[in-house]
Amino acid sequence: MSDAASTYVEESRREKLLQLRDLDVEPFSYSYNRTHTASEVLAAYGADDEAKVRIAGRVASLRRHGKTTFAHVEDASGTIQIYFRRDDLPDSSYEVVKLLDLGDFVGVSGKTFKTKTGEITIRVEELSLLAKAVRPLPLGKIDSEGEQHGSLIDSEMRHRRRYVDLAVHPEVRNVFRTRARTIACTREFLDQRGFLEVETPILQPLYGGAMANPFTTYQDTLGSKLYLRIATELYLKRLIVGGIEKVYEIGKDFRNEGIDRFHNPEFTMLEFYEAYADYRNMMDITEDLVVAITEATCGSRVIERFGKTFDFNTPWRRASFTELVSQHAGIDIHGSDPQEMCKALIEEGHDTEQVHAMPPTKLIDEVFKIFVEPKLVQPTFVLDYPIELSPLAKPKRGDGRLAERFELFVHGKELANAFSELNDPEDQRRRFEAQAAARAAGDTQAQQMDEDYIRALEYGMPPTGGCGLGIDRLVMLLTEQNTIRDVILFPLLRSDG
Repeated sequence: MSDAASTYVEESRREKLLQLRDLDVEPFSYSYNRTHTASEVLAAYGADDEAKVRIAGRVASLRRHGKTTFAHVEDASGTIQIYFRRDDLPDSSYEVVKLLDLGDFVGVSGKTFKTKTGEITIRVEELSLLAKAVRPLPLGKIDSEGEQHGSLIDSEMRHRRRYVDLAVHPEVRNVFRTRARTIACTREFLDQRGFLEVETPILQPLYGGAMANPFTTYQDTLGSKLYLRIATELYLKRLIVGGIEKVYEIGKDFRNEGIDRFHNPEFTMLEFYEAYADYRNMMDITEDLVVAITEATCGSRVIERFGKTFDFNTPWRRASFTELVSQHAGIDIHGSDPQEMCKALIEEGHDTEQVHAMPPTKLIDEVFKIFVEPKLVQPTFVLDYPIELSPLAKPKRGDGRLAERFELFVHGKELANAFSELNDPEDQRRRFEAQAAARAAGDTQAQQMDEDYIRALEYGMPPTGGCGLGIDRLVMLLTEQNTIRDVILFPLLRSDG
């Protein structure tokens, strides 16, 4: 709809507001006592063919025929047809019918019947206008060629005006129902296994638990700088020290990083930790958890998404980091000169200057991202990362060059990250010192020294396994969405001012 046409429609609707008030009709009601949803009326028809019902919802269609009007009303459960006949309503009510528009919210009561075409319908005996839609919804129309016109199809506008996107696209509402079921299933799974859900600080005096840049703020009363958390890890492990042996949190993390199809500065993570467990135990739990979520939301362990079949039947593939890099990039990460990794990345199109400026840890990580990740389509646990990439994980038993760490990949993207958690305070101090040296050398994402966390470890932390699972990316896979913005109700966008 053009701006001029939209303005005309809005002016027409505002004029109807005045007409409604002239009829002593309040266009914006306080409440409505409905007895049924649309789907309940449809399901109950047959048990009582002329049941008296009261429903409420948004007007989704209008067809006027002189002294009669057909419409469809949509609520959260579905859509049902309603039928207005002048002779069945007081004159004042039918005047309101003539002032209805698509998008208005109404409440109606009446008896059900079936039309000649077999559609279950409510014959309206009472009408209540609940909310007048002053702006027209971009419902759109399909022309004779099958082309959609006037609908909300611009992706940025859909994200910016999510309330409109949800109103006109029932399938979008289903995405967020799946997201809610995913989180509910996660809680049920962990609660049944004795994990305690907690809340840890979002505003932190020192950020840590991941390699990322933080958002910074300031607290006036304390007179101190604070950070939005980048991970919940270090606080959750403090709770393990304190005797909470199984703990988890589902919460928002914030990272001041680039925005793309798989990254939003504000995102939702599950982190869970268990005393006396290691990364092998975490692998089993993660496998069982994702299977439970997939079955609960999709009804099967085998799902079709993005033109591919994903098989979540267990056990999933397990492969080592070093073997995968050797197989797909031809690089021995322990024996290769960094220049070999630089050359491989430059040949793949990376900027020469940027590649040569990368610290060794970033080079290894980038080689894996470019050469290996796209090959990991089916659920795959990648095991035993280089120790320098894992400053919070224990060294691998039998090979101190590696860490007891895994990441779960599906469809070429990381979904989960887990460790046998480092519980040696002296080793942790050395790792933090190495990270501090990397920061001094220009790696702004390296972790900081956290003296209080080391102090906590000095009181004794039992052997612990921990895992973080990205809720947004998992929902993207389950609902077949190509961008993280499509699974976040209100993603961060550039100002449109």
